Amino acid sequence: MLLKASEVKVGDTYSEEVCRNLSRTQIVQYAGASGDYNPVHTDQLYTEEIAGYPSVFAHGMLSMGMTGKMLTNFVGDGRLKAFGVRFTSQVFPGATLTATATVSAIREDNGERIVDLEVSTVDGEGVEVVKGTASALIDA
Repeated sequence: MLLKASEVKVGDTYSEEVCRNLSRTQIVQYAGASGDYNPVHTDQLYTEEIAGYPSVFAHGMLSMGMTGKMLTNFVGDGRLKAFGVRFTSQVFPGATLTATATVSAIREDNGERIVDLEVSTVDGEGVEVVKGTASALIDA
């Protein structure tokens, strides 16, 4: 089912748990998939002793990808026109992430109906780890 302009209004929100108990294995698998083997994501000793963090942590793009999953579940596959974020805090193993999209505008652009969204992903303690915006095609 595709999102329709008649079904949403400015201020509406959609939330989804996108990750429960993030594992070190998932982080390492993402390193392999992305080719990003920065040791802060894969080497506990380096991360603690050299970088000064309490643990390895997820790649920002992994958190963004999980957030993007929420967006496509909300607006439908192939409907995103734009999606950009800032990574605002580290995501450590064991994290549970909840992503939320808030409708900030519904507009028309070159004959297409567009929904603009504010996007936020928080961990289980309520710390925002991803903040951004997205725009997507919607039906009338």
